[in-house]
Amino acid sequence: MGDAGETHLAGGQRIAKDDLRIECYGTVDELNAHIGVARVIAQEQARHVERLSRFGVILKRIQHELFNLGSILATLPEDVHPKQPRITAAEIKQLEVEIDEANEELQPLRSFVLPGGSALEAQLHVCRTVCRRAERLAVRLAREQDLPSEIVKYLNRLSDALFVWSRWVNRISDQEETLWEPNAAASGTSAS
Repeated sequence: MGDAGETHLAGGQRIAKDDLRIECYGTVDELNAHIGVARVIAQEQARHVERLSRFGVILKRIQHELFNLGSILATLPEDVHPKQPRITAAEIKQLEVEIDEANEELQPLRSFVLPGGSALEAQLHVCRTVCRRAERLAVRLAREQDLPSEIVKYLNRLSDALFVWSRWVNRISDQEETLWEPNAAASGTSAS
């Protein structure tokens, strides 16, 4: 079956491996793997910046939530079990609270940020871009099929959180943000 380009959904239905639903939950799985890398980096850097230890716990919670979200994506609406893990308004609200808490420590943004101020910050930007791709796929899937609205909302808030956290980890680690300088490369005025 797998060699023929098909797989099973959680309810047992056969589906093409390039189906939008598969692409969506595969991208959520990819995001989860990238968050795992960020969590490892945070744990390693926590030896020098204690506050990153708590942040590692947050990232682990996000990984669990992404598995909950993926389980819904991997199940057709008619096959979702009442006790099946899912994303609720509570998880979305928690992300909003964490975004606000991190933002309180940040200066207003004056320009776009170039990823690369630190390894953790750069990895969080990778997570953010994969999360945005997952969100775009979920929006397309929601247009075509029944999908709980919390999925798109959660991915939207998570991508916002990942951006804010990328700035926050640099701030608490005393790393400078690299801001975009429009036309710097073309004019030769780019500061390294």
